[in-house]
Amino acid sequence: MRLKARGAMKKIQLKRKKKNQINQDTAPTRITNETVAEHREQILAGGRRFKYPHQYARHKLVFNAILISFVSLLVLIAFGWWQLYVTQNSSNFFYRVTRIIPVPVASVDGSYVRFSDYLMMLSGSRHYLEQSERVDLNSPDGQRQLDYMKRKALDSAVADAYAEKVATEKGIQVSDDEVNKVIQSSLNTVTGKISQEVYNDSTYSTLGYTPDEYKHIIKQSLIRQKVAYALDEKALAVKNTAEKMIATKKSIKLSELATALQAKAYKVQVGNSGLVPKTNHDGGLTQAALALKPGQLSSFIRSTKGDGYYVVQLVKATDTQLSYNFLRIPLTQFDEQLATLKKNHKVNEFITVKQVTSTVNN
Repeated sequence: MRLKARGAMKKIQLKRKKKNQINQDTAPTRITNETVAEHREQILAGGRRFKYPHQYARHKLVFNAILISFVSLLVLIAFGWWQLYVTQNSSNFFYRVTRIIPVPVASVDGSYVRFSDYLMMLSGSRHYLEQSERVDLNSPDGQRQLDYMKRKALDSAVADAYAEKVATEKGIQVSDDEVNKVIQSSLNTVTGKISQEVYNDSTYSTLGYTPDEYKHIIKQSLIRQKVAYALDEKALAVKNTAEKMIATKKSIKLSELATALQAKAYKVQVGNSGLVPKTNHDGGLTQAALALKPGQLSSFIRSTKGDGYYVVQLVKATDTQLSYNFLRIPLTQFDEQLATLKKNHKVNEFITVKQVTSTVNN
């Protein structure tokens, strides 16, 4: 009996020992002066979860919203990049996007070429081919013409960007009055002067341009013209020489003047306009000829097309038409500088556009 009693006592002692050990293991760490702040924060944090459950859910919601927005923005940027630079989507939607977001289509001498300028010129050409010429752009001939227009539009956008850069450096500007003056001169037609509204409708139906878009194109053209004249000191020197020749010989034919200039290794061109309307838009040459008598020479004028200095000689005139001879001193420096930049790899195109020099299938 004693042995059984002793066995039972040992079992009871072992159970008590295990229970005490468990209580010691699960007992909280002893709080000291060093750990009191940590314990307080643990207790408060646990209380906050029960007191402010919605606040913790809101924080998580805001974080998820920011993350989703960031990922969506990356996807949108990637999609836009793919559409513009890889598939070369030239739709009206992406044209409007590039007018808001100034992304580049190329760079020239360290300056970016606006994608919107390229797409604007391309859209005008595409609209003209489809609406006026009725060209099927999905046909082989239509694709060739479209490729030619793409190359022409990109080259023009690059030239305009370079002209803007030079204009900024030289302080050359074009005012709104100058742009409006060009538009007003265009209102004169063979059948008489048209209204601004008719002119705007005609521009839109032919090229698809709004009035503001067309004004932008005119302004770019005027900037390029001013820059071309400002850069070309060689052409200016030839003009000054020609003016002296004309002054020393009162009666001189343009062919004689051209021969004398060519003898000095100057590049000049002579030609005849043929019969043209008195309202002809040819850079101001017809208007200069209108002020002359048959056989009379004009003073040198700067063509508003920006292609050189001209002197004209009236041949004959009727009530509605006239004919004139002309001598042209071409501007070459702007194109030569741009060609040099391309040769030195300072013109970088960010899209692939074929080199097409003609719409004719050779």
